Amino acid sequence: MHKFLRAIGFSDIKKKDLEMILDEIIECPEHMKVTKDSEGYEFAELSKSFGNHIGITIRGTYDEEDVFQVGYYYPYVEGGEISTNESVEIEKYAEKEAYAGICDELRLGVTLIFYLQNVADFLAEYRKNIHITSLRGVFLSALSVDGKIILPLEQKQFAKKVAYQKTKERNKLMAEAREGNEEAMENLTLDDMDIYDALSERILREDIYSIVFTSFMPYGIEGDQYSILGEILELYEHENTLTGEKIYRLKLNCNELIFDVTINEKDLLGEPAVGRRFKGSIWMQGTVCL
Repeated sequence: MHKFLRAIGFSDIKKKDLEMILDEIIECPEHMKVTKDSEGYEFAELSKSFGNHIGITIRGTYDEEDVFQVGYYYPYVEGGEISTNESVEIEKYAEKEAYAGICDELRLGVTLIFYLQNVADFLAEYRKNIHITSLRGVFLSALSVDGKIILPLEQKQFAKKVAYQKTKERNKLMAEAREGNEEAMENLTLDDMDIYDALSERILREDIYSIVFTSFMPYGIEGDQYSILGEILELYEHENTLTGEKIYRLKLNCNELIFDVTINEKDLLGEPAVGRRFKGSIWMQGTVCL
């Protein structure tokens, strides 16, 4: 069974029960989208929600007798707002009709890879315009099965403004360096050296989480999973409509990137609240604007 099913409230589901749920989705989907896949077969996405913005999607193809053949399924959570407007490339996975979005997000300092949710919409658009090379505008969201709550840092408003301005200037330098500006590259190198020196001194007398406010790093061997530390901007409590399990939906600010994370109450250590921080591993998903 899918590892992240528990993130949307299916922590104790048995294989037999899951098969019944999948059969029900195939028989009576809430949402259905049909198009042609990369090989010209009739491709379909069948979805059903099990709470606010959460659910399961099944993808597969229809055979010559119009019988649906299941390819795979995955749990999803819908993003609430556009997280990035950077250029996004779409790449197909080798083993199945699934796609990943790849984005050079300057605020993160790493290449952002996410699991594409609206594959049928993308395939339909691609068939109309096979010259699509990049897209802009992504609703990011994430599922987590391992998280904890960390207390916030005390920051004065003036310090926040200074930090924001420094981040803005650094992102500008990174954009210029990406275009080949050698002076920007040198300034970034000097800036990194200064940061390293400052951290080397502070780490001797301070806890790491009092120095690092947020972070975003690749996690494990799969490209769309990350280890993050982010500030909680908004907090919502939901229930899985089938199992009744309690779900937390957290809107996070992580390196100035805003996105939603959904986690089962059973997998979250600590009491979440606006202003506190969330630390955990996530599976990043995204819907591209078409």
